[in-house]
Amino acid sequence: MAEVDTAGLTTALRAAVDGEVRFDAGSRGTYATDGSNYRQVPLGVVVPRTVAAGARAVEVCARFGAPVLSRGGGTSLAGQATNAAVVIDWTKYCHALVSVDPDARTCVVEPGIVLDELNRQLSGHRLQFGPKPSTHSHCALGGMIGNNSCGASAQAYGKTVDNVRRLEILTADGARMWVGPASKEERARIVAQGGRRAEIHEGLERIVGEYLADIRTGYPKIPRRVSGYNLDSLLPENGFDVAKALVGSEGTLVTVLHAELELVPVPPCQSLLVLGYDDICAAADDVPRLLEHCAPTLLEALDDRMAQLMREEGAYLTSLDALPDGDCWLMLQFSGDSQDAVDEQALALLRAVGRDEKDATVAFSDDPEREHRMLKAREAGLGVTARPPDGRETWEGWEDSAVPPERLGDYLRDLKKLFDDFGYDHPSLYGHFGQGCVHTRIPFELTSADGVADFRRFLERAADLVTAYGGSLSGEHGDGQARGELLTRMYGERLVTAFAELKALFDPDHRMNPGKVVHPRPVDGQLRLGPAWRPATVTTHFGYPDDEHSFTRAVMRCVGIGNCRSHAGGVMCPSYRATKEEEHSTRGRARLLFEMLGGHADSAVTDGWRSTEVRDALDLCLACKGCKSDCPTGVDMATYKAEFLAHHYARRVRPAAHYSLGWLPVWARLSRVAPGLVNSVLQAPGAARVGKRLAGVDSARRAPVFAPESFLRWWRARAADAPDPSDPRTVVLWPDTFTTYFHPAIAISAVRVLEDAGFRVAVPGDTVCCGLTWISTGQLALAKKVLRRTLRVLRPYLEAGTPVIGLEPSCTAVFRADAPELLPTDHDVRRLAGQFRTFAEQLVHHAPDDWRPSAPAGRATVQTHCHQHAVMKDDADRELMRRAGLDAVFLDEGCCGLAGNFGFERGHHEVSMAVAEQGVLPAVRAAAADSLLLADGFSCRLQIEQGDTGRRGLHLAEALALGLDGHPPGDHPEHHAQRPPEPSLAGRWATTAGAAVLTGAVTAAAGRGALRRLHRRT
Repeated sequence: MAEVDTAGLTTALRAAVDGEVRFDAGSRGTYATDGSNYRQVPLGVVVPRTVAAGARAVEVCARFGAPVLSRGGGTSLAGQATNAAVVIDWTKYCHALVSVDPDARTCVVEPGIVLDELNRQLSGHRLQFGPKPSTHSHCALGGMIGNNSCGASAQAYGKTVDNVRRLEILTADGARMWVGPASKEERARIVAQGGRRAEIHEGLERIVGEYLADIRTGYPKIPRRVSGYNLDSLLPENGFDVAKALVGSEGTLVTVLHAELELVPVPPCQSLLVLGYDDICAAADDVPRLLEHCAPTLLEALDDRMAQLMREEGAYLTSLDALPDGDCWLMLQFSGDSQDAVDEQALALLRAVGRDEKDATVAFSDDPEREHRMLKAREAGLGVTARPPDGRETWEGWEDSAVPPERLGDYLRDLKKLFDDFGYDHPSLYGHFGQGCVHTRIPFELTSADGVADFRRFLERAADLVTAYGGSLSGEHGDGQARGELLTRMYGERLVTAFAELKALFDPDHRMNPGKVVHPRPVDGQLRLGPAWRPATVTTHFGYPDDEHSFTRAVMRCVGIGNCRSHAGGVMCPSYRATKEEEHSTRGRARLLFEMLGGHADSAVTDGWRSTEVRDALDLCLACKGCKSDCPTGVDMATYKAEFLAHHYARRVRPAAHYSLGWLPVWARLSRVAPGLVNSVLQAPGAARVGKRLAGVDSARRAPVFAPESFLRWWRARAADAPDPSDPRTVVLWPDTFTTYFHPAIAISAVRVLEDAGFRVAVPGDTVCCGLTWISTGQLALAKKVLRRTLRVLRPYLEAGTPVIGLEPSCTAVFRADAPELLPTDHDVRRLAGQFRTFAEQLVHHAPDDWRPSAPAGRATVQTHCHQHAVMKDDADRELMRRAGLDAVFLDEGCCGLAGNFGFERGHHEVSMAVAEQGVLPAVRAAAADSLLLADGFSCRLQIEQGDTGRRGLHLAEALALGLDGHPPGDHPEHHAQRPPEPSLAGRWATTAGAAVLTGAVTAAAGRGALRRLHRRT
């Protein structure tokens, strides 16, 4: 392909397109790969603001001869969404539900709309789009159309192709038209009108006529045939449907601008039947018999290897616990208009196959929550199998083959033999068994020449195997680069030639996602790794014990699943949800870090740790750690960010916020000299503004108020005898900076509750700190010094095994997760990690059996801190609240957006508040006035206070202390808790006036000195 004038193209796109045109290194690196084994650095990225702008971008690219790749969620597993092309990302702006016709059960959408969001908007009509892949929280309809996506629900509703009515398309040469089914008479009218549309329809008729017999006999008659172009949709008996012929073409033929979709009713009632088996092949053998007696909404399989991995990883254990006896399972879901009718479908099947609801190998449920738990185990397949605990990476490549369901068991036995022939030990086998589709991830060795050669040989033999069974190379994920080269083995030369003629008809210059499906690049070319991959070996501060002590392996945890692009639920990824930018997703950042390591000569990121592109991508990372728990492969971007900042700013001047906020524990201790004066200065008009500017703090953010009396001063004034560390009743209360100096009433409440529960409370007698603020700003050498000093102070308690109780979740998370990675060889830090507990954990698991917590009776709305969500979880908090008689509702609204220093730093306030307004703040405003509002995290409480909610958050310790006092809840029960008073307006103005006088005096003195020096010279 001729070289593209990228400079001229960039200029032309910026002049012509209403959108974001990005040809910078950071954007190119971010989009260099998808969810597959392949990697190609794009020419640039266009993010159109309208569909018309996207169409204009395609036209400009055609003028410059630039290839084009339309991209949705970027989760393609076969390499469809990576190319050396101009990437058009439709998801940020072009995501409208244009219209809905509830009576006809159709809708029209733009290509960037996410499936879950579409179904949310349709929910008022009790309608939905039927196909539902496991990426439903973040896959775009344009990508689903390009890929012919399916998912578990295809058992009932078919593939995407079965649910598309019409498409508005744009060809590479600028022809824009709606296409769909066309009768012979309509085609004649189109041809008579002439033009490009007529040329296309005439060409399609010619291809179908020439290859009619091949099309009728060459396509496998199975429910999950996704490989190849849908020429069978153009057969006369299939209505000559041009729209359906284009579905699954992976952006290689046209650009989809709008789609008219067919919708299905949302079933009001569902039930789930799970059957246990000893062997996955035996389970597969039973599929045809089950289908003879029922018509389930889905029929999924889960094997023993996946269950083993879940147990070893400690993931989805509640899902596994809900399953019946067996090593492998089939899951059948039934749907209908009444619960009795739905339940009867399942029970009738059990009777027909000679099994009973009470059998140990049978689990039946019509409880939606329990069904969701059981199905969660199946849906988690890709993430669970991507990074097994034994350290072997597994890869795509043969992850979605499909055969006739009646031959599935034998196919699996032969596939297992093929695994054995290549030494690919025990890959998990699972998937959509009701339609004969098998998912797996295989431990290919993709970094050596021999390993890559074996990868190729395996794919060739596997292609021959599935073809021999009358199956399809792909039953769901498409061909792309992973299977394009193998299509001849499945279809033969004539049909593959027909595919090439179809490509030439729509895209004669091969500009639409070239190298996929037709004239494909080799299956072992352009690998993300490959034998030529040589990443830099880097020395790190963190130990990365779960990644073979390798930062590179840690970064490679991201396999492109894309859950960080979800719009709701969980925590990950708040910055993506606020910006809708790939670069500001966990995946986008991981991609840039991968490029930064420089394993490929064409990497867009060339300056390693000094990279400004990586720095800018990490700048909006809130370090919330949501990805550590929510990412299926356990990416920990907060840790990677701290590591990067440590290297990026090594021996360099840092941003002002790293000194002001990163050293907060020091400034907080210094504030004890005159906390009232400090508060007045921080709040004073004019002076506060100047101070924020100098400190790198956003002008829109108010400084928190220091308490008149710190917790440590209160504790010393109490003059209680220090308990013996070896006394089993002794606990150390951790005096974190935020609680001690800003909200000491929390620690005082904790002392009261712990003592009420029979514990003897100790507080360290010397200065201690977890180093959190230094860690989050990447000042890791200092953080290590702080931690080592803290360990020395705590040594008597560590040696005695005394529990240490944390009140601030972010500090607790440091000791449970960060500190052991920063000091991986330090035995004391490991001891401390084992002894550090949350307040709730201590009371639930270690309080005397006869102690019962008390709290003001009533409801509670609870915001769990992100670090607690990621590291400690909130199980103990839920149990403690239950025992205290609180009717607690735990919010699932994501991060609060403040996230420690993040929300204070200059330039972050807008994103911080956007994150908060996506869920947390509206939920707080909607909370009943008489409900407790619980937020153990200082950041969460501060964001709630400063977010115009009219509410204030309490710590759980304060709520339990209120119970000890017998306070009735009433409206706004948080007013019973103590908080530092805001400085008076007069005091703030007095401070400003004093600062002005002082400034004037200094200026006058400086002026007089300058005049004297001037006079002396003259």
